[in-house]
Amino acid sequence: MSLLQVKNVSKQFGGLTANQDVSFTVEKAQVVGLIGPNGAGKTTMFNCVAGFFAPTAGTILLNGRNIAGLPPEACARAGVARTFQVARTFTSMTACENVMTAALLLQHNVAKARAAAMQWLAFVNLQQFADKPAGSMTISEQRRLAVARAMAIEPSILLMDEVMAGLNPSEVREAVDVVLKIRARGTSCLIVEHVLEGIMPIADKIVVLDRGVKIAEGTPQQVSNDPTVITAYLGD
Repeated sequence: MSLLQVKNVSKQFGGLTANQDVSFTVEKAQVVGLIGPNGAGKTTMFNCVAGFFAPTAGTILLNGRNIAGLPPEACARAGVARTFQVARTFTSMTACENVMTAALLLQHNVAKARAAAMQWLAFVNLQQFADKPAGSMTISEQRRLAVARAMAIEPSILLMDEVMAGLNPSEVREAVDVVLKIRARGTSCLIVEHVLEGIMPIADKIVVLDRGVKIAEGTPQQVSNDPTVITAYLGD
């Protein structure tokens, strides 16, 4: 059984159909890229899996349990964590305190939560910022801080929203290294990404949306050579 099963999911906002009958799976310790041109419905699908939107139709199974329609906090307890394109850190709190806010979901003891937070900061190479305000960190560092905070709940799957957008090449490599470390520890990643040169080399599978519909699914090489995908990105 797949870790995550998205089955025939549709999402409508009034008369607008943002996703229509989308299905795909994510296996354990797998990196899946969710790509597509602007307006393809990627973020809407992402938000349905994370619990921010309830699908209009379809099911979303995590470890066999239907989480479709559950609120974000229930999805988090079920094993779904996420980051945002714009890092949502508590800027006046230290990096360690930021991660502790998530660690306390599992560690009902401040000392243990702090110890766990320090471990996750080291995981993303930010241990040197432990006692510094998050607001003093660069965008790239704040995004890695958001990953550390998300991982502190020890999720089954981490949803990452454009973690590489706007980064320079060295920062993209840092983000890629973090994703590979996450996969190596057995956690799956579903990544919405526009930086294709970042996601294509590390993804096990790519799912392509266009105008709310899945138009392709396969390995990065298969998807890159798909005429339908090329047309969606570049036009006829």
